[in-house]
Amino acid sequence: MNELLDLFHLVKSRVPLITIETRDEKEAVRLIVSLGESTKRSVYGWNLVRGFSLLDRNGNIDGTNRLEPTEVLNIIYENYSSALFILIDYHPYLQNDRNVRLIKEIALNYERLRNTVFFISTQIELPDGIKHLSAKFDLAFPTDKEIKSYLMQLIEKWQSENPRKKVEIDESILSVFIKNLHGLSFPEIKRILYNALRDNAINKDDIPEITKAKYELLNKANVLYFEHDTSSFSEVGGLQNLKEWLEKRKKIFIGEVKTTAVDVPKGVLLLGVQGSGKSLAAKAVAGTWGIPLLRLDFGTLYNKYYGETERKTREALKTADMMAPCVLWIDEIEKGLATDSGGDSGTSKRVLGTFLTWMAERKTLVFLVATANDIQNLPPELLRKGRMDEIFFVDLPGEEIRKEILTIHLKKRNLNPGDFELDKIAQICEGFSGSEIEQVIVSGFYSVIGGYMQLNTEILLEEIKKTRPLSVVMAENIDAMREWVKDRTVLAN
Repeated sequence: MNELLDLFHLVKSRVPLITIETRDEKEAVRLIVSLGESTKRSVYGWNLVRGFSLLDRNGNIDGTNRLEPTEVLNIIYENYSSALFILIDYHPYLQNDRNVRLIKEIALNYERLRNTVFFISTQIELPDGIKHLSAKFDLAFPTDKEIKSYLMQLIEKWQSENPRKKVEIDESILSVFIKNLHGLSFPEIKRILYNALRDNAINKDDIPEITKAKYELLNKANVLYFEHDTSSFSEVGGLQNLKEWLEKRKKIFIGEVKTTAVDVPKGVLLLGVQGSGKSLAAKAVAGTWGIPLLRLDFGTLYNKYYGETERKTREALKTADMMAPCVLWIDEIEKGLATDSGGDSGTSKRVLGTFLTWMAERKTLVFLVATANDIQNLPPELLRKGRMDEIFFVDLPGEEIRKEILTIHLKKRNLNPGDFELDKIAQICEGFSGSEIEQVIVSGFYSVIGGYMQLNTEILLEEIKKTRPLSVVMAENIDAMREWVKDRTVLAN
């Protein structure tokens, strides 16, 4: 009812053009038909297949008048007044100059015609020539209460159609199930639920599938990547301070503890040497907290067309908001938000502005994990207190942590760490990052493949001697980074 009232006020404010971006076309049409009934205004609809007609109470086009895209605008401009018009999927025809001019004529003559035109599609970008004459209306997504009521109706219907076996519902997981359906329309909820009910049960095993299906529905622009392989912190060597920090905040973020005494955690920035485990830590946050992990790749966002990069950035952040609760991981954030290069027509600065605004204003449960290797290119605005909850520095592992990393990677390959001289290996590979230690083990495996030897301490020591770690190759850069982070960050180890 509030949604109808909001739309009523928008139309009453004499906005001639209204865009509605939605995946639930039927719900948008139903709302406009209801508005027409309450205001006693006729509602007409058009799409390329069904044509143009007065809509019935269910929002259907009768299909008798097959008008082309330009023809329908001529009809609206010349033959109607005080009516509501719904143009569905009209955006491809907004490239036509005549169509844009006709729409502008309809809008500029609003005081005489009193016609309101609604554009409905999953994505709509009005040309600049008419954008200032328009307003955007967002359909509200179902609330927890509405989702639960709808689920119960669907389950009851499913049970009546499949009476032989009773649907089993794990009540303890139902709230999690509902939370994971946030940001979806009723038809999408129905499809996901029916897929989950194939085994006549709703339980925790359904949650990963729901999350994946939701991601595929929302990420139509392919700007976010769903990371299926989320590690647990048992697979991450060291980072003890970071682990403890996250453990203290886990219950607040996932809602196990509700309090107004502290804010919900927003995110962390991980600075450090390449290969030191920052990316693995980002994955581990999602795995430990039991929520989906989305990765934003700035390389896929940047586009040669003016304004396209900013639009894709907004879409990516909007998708993350609708996937909440989730972890949003931005790897090597400095590469996407560096603002000191003058060759991109200011795109990076606009993207940074969009990103910072989202960070400051978001209300959703999206925990941001940003990783960076080069502090020199990080925008100062990003480092300001309040943007992130904390900035952690991930240094090269010490001797005990190197032993821990060796143990993890040996066990992962079904080897017994007790068969190796870990103290000696850890001491010799001083200055190695976690990924470089893993590669030593991988290289050792290649050395024994096809032979009669088994991987042992001597082979690993030989591989270490052949390797020049990043701490040697880029010693000056690493020393400069360590100097910079003093008194500015918290050590993750």
